Amino acid sequence: MKKFLRYLGLGLLSTFLTATPGLGAERISFYYPPFGEFSLSVDSLETFAREGKIDQNFSFYASRATPQQLAQLRDLLQQRFNVTPTLVSQVTYSPIGEQVMQQLGELLLTESRQNGFYAIRASLILAAVDQEGLTVVNLLRKFPSNTMRVNFTEGLRIVDDLSQLLRRRDEVVASLQKEAIAQAANSTVDFSQKLDLRSPGKFRWQKKNLELNDFLRNRRLPVDIYLPETQNSLSPPFPLIVISHGLASDRSPFVYLAEHLASYGFAVAVLEHPGSNAERIQQYFSGLAGPPQPTEFINRPLDIKYLLNELQRLEKLDPTLQGKLNFQQVGAIGHSFGGYTVLALAGANINFNQLRQDCDPITSSFNLSLFLQCQAIELSPTIYQLKDDRIKAIMAINPINSSILGEDGISQIKVPVMLVGASQDIFAPPVFEQIRPFTWLSASNKYLALIENATHFSAIAEPTSENNVLPVPAALLGPDRTPVYSYLNALSVAFLETHLLNRPEYRSYLQPSYATYISQEPLNLSLLQSLSADQFNQIRNRSTVQSVKPLNFQPPSTPTIRKRFGASR
Repeated sequence: MKKFLRYLGLGLLSTFLTATPGLGAERISFYYPPFGEFSLSVDSLETFAREGKIDQNFSFYASRATPQQLAQLRDLLQQRFNVTPTLVSQVTYSPIGEQVMQQLGELLLTESRQNGFYAIRASLILAAVDQEGLTVVNLLRKFPSNTMRVNFTEGLRIVDDLSQLLRRRDEVVASLQKEAIAQAANSTVDFSQKLDLRSPGKFRWQKKNLELNDFLRNRRLPVDIYLPETQNSLSPPFPLIVISHGLASDRSPFVYLAEHLASYGFAVAVLEHPGSNAERIQQYFSGLAGPPQPTEFINRPLDIKYLLNELQRLEKLDPTLQGKLNFQQVGAIGHSFGGYTVLALAGANINFNQLRQDCDPITSSFNLSLFLQCQAIELSPTIYQLKDDRIKAIMAINPINSSILGEDGISQIKVPVMLVGASQDIFAPPVFEQIRPFTWLSASNKYLALIENATHFSAIAEPTSENNVLPVPAALLGPDRTPVYSYLNALSVAFLETHLLNRPEYRSYLQPSYATYISQEPLNLSLLQSLSADQFNQIRNRSTVQSVKPLNFQPPSTPTIRKRFGASR
């Protein structure tokens, strides 16, 4: 009934606005003390977007931008976002969407200077309904107020804070790269004479599909098993690796990694988490299911525990699996939400104290992963038994963990860990989610791999049209991903051979010098084996002192302002 009323309301609102063409933003205005009020006609923006012409109203602002900035602005204004009204409605009515809208509403205000939460949500949906689709200009046209007021002071603060944050991030990454290069210089290993772990191994493998059903939790778990074929050099049972995908993903993005590990004699199980996989998110966007629930933070680790239990059972019954899986040598690899999943399986408990501190309200809007992590605050604050002692080593790629696990949770992990971060990751920012958490690890065997210029999507294979649930703008994908695939292939083999199979001959590959050897610009790879909290704080404090100056907006003289716009607030 609630969903029906929502769509009924949407239909009535759409009809009302269609019948009332004058209802929509005609101007964007902002007040910049002490100079007064500035405004820009939406017509001027639309003319610039469609024809590239700069009229008298827009020339005041255009003259203060570079040609490149104007070209970028026009590209943005012309961009049509291919989203359905249902998708926009589902996202903006979701708990995460409402938090984002609330924060955006502090920046984009109504004509009466109220938080623009409802106005933004309505204009997003109505623009998606309109035949012209969701564009910036159409969004303004559907804004249910004659004027959209921009909280200019807040906007300047956000831009300044973001600029300083990005500067500090780059300086932290650069400092860690410098340290890794210095350590690499001391190496005497000639990797050109050693086995190239980026290339496939010698094992052939077969793929087996399973569909497991956990009836107690009502969870259907599709699983692909990549099983090496027996060779004289190595006979079963094979060590077992489990791969956990991120939010809105499935079994396909890490096929390349599963096949590579299988070629080195590892059995690999790639499963899907039904409460947060691509299929579920697609159903949610289509209005056929609710949003992912906070219980996914519990169910995901339990999915893998159930998978291991079932494989142990099937290994005794299924001739294709019998005697081929070594449950004394189990590793786990996860990406993003899957990174959290494997950290929890390794022994990190949910940190409700940290969640309360960071999430009420969210303390950093620049760490987008908090919008997901903070959903866990709705869980019952108890100790969940998520650790699985069968798992002896983990790799977490772009994991989210800073609040959901925090220092108290991460420090509980005792098995070998490799964290992988990407310098341009805006969804799981490396300083918050990988670099600082690396200092919390108490395990003696720990590694931090940093990939310069990589993004949150650099580690995953390009989705097909069938499983591309969340179309990602090209600007967020980063450079060609091929080098990142080769890094993860090589590092995963080296890490698992060393710490899961106890083969010391592979340890040399886990040195900073090997990362330097295989590194390819612009996706430069660095690898560190240690970083103390004191070292991290020193680097961060240095970057804070050197942070950028606030953005300086230079308006024209006061008489010019009074002549053109008036000085009233």
